[in-house]
This record gives sequence, C-alpha cells and structure tokens, in this order.
Amino acid sequence: MNKENTPLKKTPNDHSIMDTIKDRWSPRVFADIPVSQTDLQSLFEAGRWAASSNNFQPWNIVWGVKGSKSYERIMNHLVEFNQSWAVNAPVLMLGVINTKTPDGKDNYHALHDLGQFTANMALQAHSMGIAIHQMAGVDFEAAKKEFEFPEEYHVATAIAVGYYGGDKNNLNEDLQGAETSPRVRKKQDEFIFNGNFVKRESL
Repeated sequence: MNKENTPLKKTPNDHSIMDTIKDRWSPRVFADIPVSQTDLQSLFEAGRWAASSNNFQPWNIVWGVKGSKSYERIMNHLVEFNQSWAVNAPVLMLGVINTKTPDGKDNYHALHDLGQFTANMALQAHSMGIAIHQMAGVDFEAAKKEFEFPEEYHVATAIAVGYYGGDKNNLNEDLQGAETSPRVRKKQDEFIFNGNFVKRESL
C-alpha cells in the first residue's frame, strides 16, 4: 500500500505546492488494513524530528490499535460525534503536551510544537498511503486522568490513523459527502499581512 493507491480530493490551490501537501486530506473512513508497528514507528520518527522551541520537545503520544485496551480507553473519551466515525480507524492516538518548561516556567509554545510534530507525522503518513484525522472533540480532563498525566500536562487532540481507501458507505449518510467534496481554504489575502493587521469580513 502506498500513495499511488490514495484517493485524491480536488484541491484548488492558487500557487504551486508539493504534491504531498496538496494531496493530503483527512478522511473519516479508512481501509480495512492494519497499520503495522513498523509503520507507526515511522510516523513517530517523523514527528520526533519536528522543530520545537528550545528543543524542549513537549509532545507526548498515547496510542492503541483497534481491539486493544488502549484503543478502547481513548475511544471512551471522544465525544459522541467523533466516536460515530472514529470506530473505522485501525489506530487511535492522543496528542498531549507538557505545558511547563524543564525549569518550571509556562511553555506558551508547547501547543505549536505539538502541531509541528503532528504535521510531520501527517506528511510522513501520506507518503505511505496512510491518513490521519485530528479531532478536537475529546474530554480532555477525563482523558488526562485516565492515562495518569500530571497536572501540568494537557490532552490537546485525538488522532485517528488508517490507510486511505475506506468505503464511505460505512459512514452515517450526513458524513458521506465530505469524503468526496473539494477541499476549501481561506484565500491568502484573508490572513497574510505585509504590515499591520486589517480585519477582513468573513465570506
């Protein structure tokens, strides 16, 4: 299984970007193919080499494969909407940050650094024909308690992982259209400023 088998969505990019970025997307259904330990270690290794402020590397990943206790423990803390489709994923993860620096100060960049870890992981995954879908819908405090993280840690995101190519008919009908609809992003002039910030009206 590799990226040649990845179902592509229309990405109406306005400027040239590399295919790994253009073609990556976040499905809610996945092929019925296990993600091996070797594959997961490649994803984690890609994340490991992400940049971080002062090289503090404040990220932590909890993971479980479908059928395992860790998977069910993660699933139990997703909101109901995410549970409805994440059950399709062969692997579930939690992205957790240490909100303190090694000397105990607030690390205001930790969430940004976890984002870089996850972006690296997503691009590595896409190159292997694997998709990841990040979720904000998690009971953060309950998940932190479940996995026994100390107070200074924060469960920032959940992540579903699996190979592209799932059958959209395995989703609720109201979610099926999102699997084939074109990708949408704001235009650059809505968020890029060569100087002072100027408020833009939402489209």
